[in-house]
Amino acid sequence: MEKIFGKTKGLTDVPFHYCPGCTHGIIHRLIGEVMEELDIIGKTIGVAPVGCAGFSLDFFSCDFVGAAHGRAQAVGTGIKRAQPDKLVFTYQGDGDIAAIGTAHAIHVAARGEKITSIMVNNAVFGMTGGQMAPTTLAGQITTTSPYGRDPGLVGAPVDLPKTIATLNGAVYVAAVAVDSPKNIMQAKKALKRAFQVQQLGLGFAFVSILSTCPTNWGLSPVDSLAWLRENMLPVYQMGELKVPEEVKRL
Repeated sequence: MEKIFGKTKGLTDVPFHYCPGCTHGIIHRLIGEVMEELDIIGKTIGVAPVGCAGFSLDFFSCDFVGAAHGRAQAVGTGIKRAQPDKLVFTYQGDGDIAAIGTAHAIHVAARGEKITSIMVNNAVFGMTGGQMAPTTLAGQITTTSPYGRDPGLVGAPVDLPKTIATLNGAVYVAAVAVDSPKNIMQAKKALKRAFQVQQLGLGFAFVSILSTCPTNWGLSPVDSLAWLRENMLPVYQMGELKVPEEVKRL
């Protein structure tokens, strides 16, 4: 019998141990498939900070480095400059890259560092208990905003891809989601283009992926997907915000 589906070589045999319904696993598979299809597993180095993103060190077949909270892009920059022939990507949550890591996110894009950064946006700090993050929606209840996020007090949610897209060094910027088969396919396309940008040495590539956090949202996996569609998709600008012509032609 012909085998038409199987595990990507981009992932190890370690079982995922994320919470039920968490979409980190979907994103991991997409990255693994992209690395396999581009034949770059052996030349790729990933960087992950703490939090749920830190688990990814166990799951990818490529080399991986752990970084302090918010510092994955600084570490990734050092690796890329020391080994420019390698492909370097950072895998970070929104509570990491859009909070303590904001300065790195802005300046790595401003400098046009030739790395790829992936932000998983679930609108909360995941591992540490579901606290309000820079990406938490207005009115959203978290452990540190029990009455809902008050924009008048703490500001509006940060739409990081829109900010990154204004910087000249960022040559590819995309915002996608993994809540449906269609969106998962679009997410894979964006991830593949982000790595191709790096292969071509064009500059910084950034992909934001809307994800779920059923545990901290207090919802079932199915209801979490619906909540993402109904509440997050209308707030964040979606699609490819910047695409270089060289990548469009691939």
